[in-house]
Amino acid sequence: MAATDIQRTIETVFRIEQPRLIAGLARMLRDMGRAEELAQDALLVALAEWPARGVPDNPGAWLMAAAKRRAIDGLRRDKMRARKHEEIGRDLETARDTSVEDMEAAMDDDVGDELLGLIFTACHPVLSPDARAALTLRLIGGLGTDEIARAFLTSEPTIAQRIVRAKKTIGQAGLTFEVPRGSERAGRLASVLEVIYLIFNEGYAATRGEDLVRPALCDEARRLGRILAGLAPEEPEVHGLLALMEIQSSRLAARTARDGSFVPLPEQNRARWDHGMIARGLAALDRAEALGGADGPYALQAALAACHARALTPEATDWPRIAGLYDRLRTLLPSPVVDLNRAVAHSMAFGPEAGLAIADQLAEAAMLRNYAPLPAARGDFLFRAGRLEEARAEFVRAASLTRNEGERRFLLGRAEACGPAAMP
Repeated sequence: MAATDIQRTIETVFRIEQPRLIAGLARMLRDMGRAEELAQDALLVALAEWPARGVPDNPGAWLMAAAKRRAIDGLRRDKMRARKHEEIGRDLETARDTSVEDMEAAMDDDVGDELLGLIFTACHPVLSPDARAALTLRLIGGLGTDEIARAFLTSEPTIAQRIVRAKKTIGQAGLTFEVPRGSERAGRLASVLEVIYLIFNEGYAATRGEDLVRPALCDEARRLGRILAGLAPEEPEVHGLLALMEIQSSRLAARTARDGSFVPLPEQNRARWDHGMIARGLAALDRAEALGGADGPYALQAALAACHARALTPEATDWPRIAGLYDRLRTLLPSPVVDLNRAVAHSMAFGPEAGLAIADQLAEAAMLRNYAPLPAARGDFLFRAGRLEEARAEFVRAASLTRNEGERRFLLGRAEACGPAAMP
């Protein structure tokens, strides 16, 4: 195998194993920053030794053994006297005398809990949502600060500072890198799912920049969702979120035209939908419902997406069912954004005036005051009701509020379709 091939193999293996390495080391050392440094040290050792010796049969166990040996050396050099560090040193000393095969067995005993513990820690509510997303992509996704910065259209120093602060906050909070239990686990799981969905949504409907979608972020969110589903197979909302992301992702290729402009759902070429993703999404939704989670917020949203996925044509869409699902979701997750989506569903099921009646009740909601989708939806209702001058004004207002250039062009195009502005 050529040197370049071995290096690519090492980098691929490390990206797969990095979350497991950091999880095990962080749980042992109670220091996320040090765990990440030791994982990088193990990579450097692999880059130096594997080209000559070949890739080991179990590279994950090899990397963990190398990282633990570096940890022992560091402890000895620093002559740590605190009781905590002495205990860690004794544990690591025992590990050093263990073979790679024994290390592998020890890892397999508890690695699921360790990785799940890292996910719960990275998504702890003590951190802001932005910090949770950046830290999760860094530790679990294995993305560099430059990749995360590009994904969120933020400067690299800003992302780096956000991650450093998050690690410091976690250290000061004294978190144990373990999976919480009981009611605390349920509350923390909601935070984990929120972070993964935040990452997905930024990819599915970019809030700023030139591109309407960023598929790489959606891919990363789905990968995180699959990891979580494998580690928490009995949690219905985990499967509900995975179902939602799979079904929504199936439409990514059809959401934009060749020139990058937005294609609304009714106008999308359904032959371009990824039916493999749809099948995986429907299977995950079945799993969530079988676990008793049919009324969970993510499962309900997945059921909404499934209504579109099952319709072979726009005309076959079961809009009354969608409207009913939104009525259920509204009782579970009352928010102006859910109400706006409910207005769209009711407009399609019962006519544009029904949508307007709901949307008009949202005009004073503080959350939606500068929210482009509200005037965009009202513009669509008014257009379908034949009130073109009013529709044009709403589309122009929506275009002025969006920060996404592709969406702005789409909305101005809809405004033009309403005809010229009336003369004063």
